[in-house]
Amino acid sequence: MALDEESPASGPHDVPTAAQLVAAVRDFLAADVLPAVDGRVRFHARVAINVLGMVERELELGPAQAREHAARLEALGVGSDAELAAAVREGRLDGDDTLAPLLKQAVRAKLLVANPGHLDSGRP
Repeated sequence: MALDEESPASGPHDVPTAAQLVAAVRDFLAADVLPAVDGRVRFHARVAINVLGMVERELELGPAQAREHAARLEALGVGSDAELAAAVREGRLDGDDTLAPLLKQAVRAKLLVANPGHLDSGRP
């Protein structure tokens, strides 16, 4: 996303948004730095590009995903991931038909940020 694109800023910050700034740095690394370096530096540039993509997606998707995650936890009758893990360990959710679909939704949300390409790869 280019910095000169019109985008409403939310909260107290003006344009460019944090996501737009991250995208600009990611684009710079991909377009200008990556082609100019080799070896170890090229590898680290690729890692940095991937990390910035993750940060950009988390900035864009994170608030809605946090609300959705809280709703999933509430639907299972727990208030946190730690409580969910304890409930699973203790067998309190055995036989709960909503657990697996809600966990799949949680994993999908994580993949949308970490590596959306895995969602399109045909992996189960």
